[in-house]
Amino acid sequence: MDNTTALTFTMTAYTAMENYKHGLFAVFLLVYFMIITLNSLLITIIHKEKELHQPMNMFTCMLSINEMYGSTALLPVIMAMLISEMHEISVKWCMAQVYFLHTYASAEFCILALMGYDRYAAICCPLRYHSIMSYSKICKLVALASLYPLIVFGCFYSLTIQLSFCGKVIPKLYCVNMELVKNACSNGNTSFISTVGLVLILVFVVPQVVMIVFSYAYISRECKKLPRESQITALKTCIPHLLSLLNYTIGSLFEIIQTRFNMSHVSVEMRIFLSLYFIIIPPIANPVLYGLGTQIIRVHILKLFVKNRIVPRHLVKAIVAA
Repeated sequence: MDNTTALTFTMTAYTAMENYKHGLFAVFLLVYFMIITLNSLLITIIHKEKELHQPMNMFTCMLSINEMYGSTALLPVIMAMLISEMHEISVKWCMAQVYFLHTYASAEFCILALMGYDRYAAICCPLRYHSIMSYSKICKLVALASLYPLIVFGCFYSLTIQLSFCGKVIPKLYCVNMELVKNACSNGNTSFISTVGLVLILVFVVPQVVMIVFSYAYISRECKKLPRESQITALKTCIPHLLSLLNYTIGSLFEIIQTRFNMSHVSVEMRIFLSLYFIIIPPIANPVLYGLGTQIIRVHILKLFVKNRIVPRHLVKAIVAA
């Protein structure tokens, strides 16, 4: 590997952004600031208020931490590349970014699956909820969702880091594993890695999909037994999770399709937007969904805003009641 560490890849997608790179730098800086601020605020509120120390909110904090991790692996690099004249990245940093982004993506789906299981326990087994979601159980689930992506992807990624690279072009704003494989010197390993990568997608997706489908199938069955008002109350607690899940799934599909299929018929600008969707939109949308979409968290956020005179007091009642 010593003879490859000095090699650099040229990120050709940045050439399409050359004419308005300073404006985009400001946009990405604002987006990154929003992601860090919104997610830090949500984590701080949940950590500070003992009333919010519930399993679902613990998973929400975990989701926010993961989203700051993923955006930090990408956005500072994009901003640095925008102001760079060469638009090049070393193999070492490219490989690091691949690991960070892929583990972010898989951990996100694992956490969303846990949140679906939490909703199942809360709605279908309300009397046993605290015994099912005990402190020790939550710790085990958090450890599983954290270590599973790191270890499983790490084992697969060990195949990629053994490759030597003859190509020097990555037609994206950031590094992904398949682009590294495409740049590898011709040998039998590349087709094998591509096949294993497809299997790995199933390993990261199928168990989580089964857990989510199982959870909501039972939630749907349980809701049919409840009075209409109770049904609405139960479903309201699921809306932030369902929207987060839908949002992230759409973004992930965009990225998987672009990586695996020829998208030359789609405009460069559209491909850039679609490739950034999964790393930018969920980290902004999720703290809003769980912060303002969950009444008990919304109340505490508004109290903080009123205390610091950010929001006028007379608006609080209307927002809380919404």
